[in-house]
Amino acid sequence: MLASQPNHHRHLSAILHLQHHRLSPPPTTTLHPLATTSKHPYVAPISSSHHHHHTLPDEENDAASTGDNTILRTHNAKSTALLLRHLSPQDQQNPHGENHESYLPLLKQDKEKLLEISLLGKRTPQFPGSIYANSSLPLVQSVFRGGKSNFDDADEVDDEMLVKALEIRRKVTAEIFKEAMRKGKFGITYYENLVSRIPEFIDYVMIKAVYMKEFPEFSRSSYNVRAKVFIDECGVVQLIRWLKHNSLSYPQIGKLICASKGNLDTIRRLAEWLKSIHVKGRFIGVALTRAGGNVFERSIEELDELVEYLEGNGVRKDWMGYVVSRCPEILSFSMEEVRSRAEFYFSMGMDKNDFGTMLFDCPKVLGYLSLEEMNQKVAYLKEFGLNNEDVGRLLAFKPQLMACSIEDRWKPLVKYFYYLGISKDGMRRILTMKPMVFCIDLEQTIVPKVQFLRDIGVQEDAIGNMLARFPSLMTYSLYKKIRPVVIFLLTKAGVSQRDIGKVVALGPELLGCSIANKLDHNVKYFLSLGISLPVLGGMISDFPMLLRYNIDVLRPKYRYLRRMMIRPLEDLIEFPRFFSYSLEARIIPRHKIMVENRINFKLRYMLSSTDEEFEMRVKDAVERRRRFESGVTYEPPSDSQNDDCAEMMSDKIADNLVHNLGY
Repeated sequence: MLASQPNHHRHLSAILHLQHHRLSPPPTTTLHPLATTSKHPYVAPISSSHHHHHTLPDEENDAASTGDNTILRTHNAKSTALLLRHLSPQDQQNPHGENHESYLPLLKQDKEKLLEISLLGKRTPQFPGSIYANSSLPLVQSVFRGGKSNFDDADEVDDEMLVKALEIRRKVTAEIFKEAMRKGKFGITYYENLVSRIPEFIDYVMIKAVYMKEFPEFSRSSYNVRAKVFIDECGVVQLIRWLKHNSLSYPQIGKLICASKGNLDTIRRLAEWLKSIHVKGRFIGVALTRAGGNVFERSIEELDELVEYLEGNGVRKDWMGYVVSRCPEILSFSMEEVRSRAEFYFSMGMDKNDFGTMLFDCPKVLGYLSLEEMNQKVAYLKEFGLNNEDVGRLLAFKPQLMACSIEDRWKPLVKYFYYLGISKDGMRRILTMKPMVFCIDLEQTIVPKVQFLRDIGVQEDAIGNMLARFPSLMTYSLYKKIRPVVIFLLTKAGVSQRDIGKVVALGPELLGCSIANKLDHNVKYFLSLGISLPVLGGMISDFPMLLRYNIDVLRPKYRYLRRMMIRPLEDLIEFPRFFSYSLEARIIPRHKIMVENRINFKLRYMLSSTDEEFEMRVKDAVERRRRFESGVTYEPPSDSQNDDCAEMMSDKIADNLVHNLGY
């Protein structure tokens, strides 16, 4: 340590010598190093040691031998510079009119430390003998001096230091804001998260606090005092408390405070108005944050006019809160734009009631899209063969179509339907019967169902017909609806693995039936009639709709078949479509005609033919019976009459039937 003292001594001497030539001192005068009463601008070399020994020649040689490897003690250099400022006259100026102490060089880390000490709200603790004591801080202007000084190492204004100063001041402002929220009884986690969301408002407070210095009453106040006064006067803490009480989250509160641009009273005014139109809970924050920036510039009268217009066009008053909360973009529209959007739907034949229910079902149809996008979607829907009124009815029934993308949703779906062999008429049928199909995801919802149908044996050319005939199939859940029904048919209804594809292709409506409330009850009913499970599976394969009828409809028909028609169960097994015909309109009238004419047909020929065909069949059968009774040579019937002749009743059986029916 002692060996380094001579080198440091010469370093300080060089600094003071430079200061001596710069200030043009009077003739050299020897002073005590610690003298503080001398008014001479020149100070003798000062040793870093407390002992005043003269430098020995040997020490000088040792110091000279160290060369450039000597490490300068910057602490003592700072101390010496500080001492120079105290010993120099306060009124001594350099030739340029500036105090010479402003030319003392500062290192970068010293500048940052100086900024932090000067700008922070709370002073860092200082220990005795500290370089930057509060009473002896160097001028802050020395950090941001403009122009060039006489020193060669002096630079222009340091932009990095300016940014550093701004960041420090911003941190100070944030801490002041946190302190105000702490006094407002907010939790530390809450206000820490909230302050991180409102950097724009922190900058606004910082600007306002600086501007307040222009007022006479705050001209001598510190920055911290001005910032605290502004935060208290703007009432932001009370507003945050009120918004939190109205179920707004801190991200919503932060977004609102930043969007208001300092006009905090507008937030409370708009929130009260939203509550008056039945917007409740967290949707107040959703409506305010999504409505757009210009909503803070609108008056309550303009908003009331908009609401009155919607109420006059079918939107009920108690629906208004739901509509606004789901589509707050409406609040940013002018009255002219709202009228033009409403007229877009009225021009398609939609009345006020349909318009109101459409907005309630999907509020986005009015404020989510531009008029150009709305016209494009209507034009695309008309390509399926729909006219203007058809599109209006379609949108009134399923307004969610307007929220779907043409490029991302509709065009890939139409292309896939063409691949499955669905014609344009089939697509129109799908669109009109189940427009929800055009709103669901193709890859995630429709493609897996089509692949499942292929896996269970449905023919490729039958899949398109299935989807066109029963488009609701594409909206059912594959794992909660379709697969359980298929498994039930295979395990509980007797359908074989070979026929399951045929059953699904002929009766896709079965996939929409409830297993517990429909299919299981029907299967148990048919088994109770004495039909075995494999035979029932064959009946279902021939006529899958057999499981869709209500038991209350099946029971009277079966009772009439067995008691009045005196038909065996095998006739029902052979022709399960018997249950598809009306008992009052088809079965009973035709059975009476057969009894009156003492003839009998199979159930297939009795019920499946039209009235004209049935009448001709009855006449042929009666003529054959008359010839047989009169002894006329029997003529072989044509191929179409073979089954009828084989089933002709004898007179005795006919008489018994007439007696049973009471004719």
